[in-house]
Amino acid sequence: MSEHTFDAVILDIDGTIWNTTGIVAVAWNHAVDKSGYAARKVVAQDLQKEFGKTMDVIAADLWPDLTEEQRCMLMSLCCKEEQLALDESTMDICYPGVRETVRELSAGNNFYVVSNCQAGYIELTLEKTGLAPYIKDFECYGRTGKGKAENLLLIKARNQMVAPLYVGDTQGDADACAQAGIPFVWASYGFGQKVSSCFERIDSFAELRRIVQL
Repeated sequence: MSEHTFDAVILDIDGTIWNTTGIVAVAWNHAVDKSGYAARKVVAQDLQKEFGKTMDVIAADLWPDLTEEQRCMLMSLCCKEEQLALDESTMDICYPGVRETVRELSAGNNFYVVSNCQAGYIELTLEKTGLAPYIKDFECYGRTGKGKAENLLLIKARNQMVAPLYVGDTQGDADACAQAGIPFVWASYGFGQKVSSCFERIDSFAELRRIVQL
């Protein structure tokens, strides 16, 4: 049991709540075909390395030979295809124990979401996973144009949090938490990335129970 007391749990999405990369890779490749651009196709492993970054950085990483305007247009098309594919999907891509653990811990804790995703993605995630009733507030790059550290501070202030923690799976998440002064719980089961430091490590989402008290 953690000796610390937290008044909020803020969650990342991709690599923490669920893994959409297989579905999204197919959707993004449809977008590439529709765009007519000479842009590379992607596979799930490519996206696992990129998810967690802001959308403009992902586009620059994947398609460096396109102009900024072309990357922006292609990413917009990718997001539309992604939303459609995820909305239509009947696959359960939620990580084991996420629903049960959030439902249980929400009896005594407030849950939030902060992601570097596009606008509308969090709402779709919460709907598809059934987590919507347990999430008090959320923020993302697509709504504010700000990075994760800034959005963490924004949601912390907006909800008058005193001692939140953040659960994510990448070094970018760890860096954002360090900038925001928020303890970082590393979801090591995510996209297989190592992190330089963390407050706690969990190898399954259910292990959050030993850190967050009811």
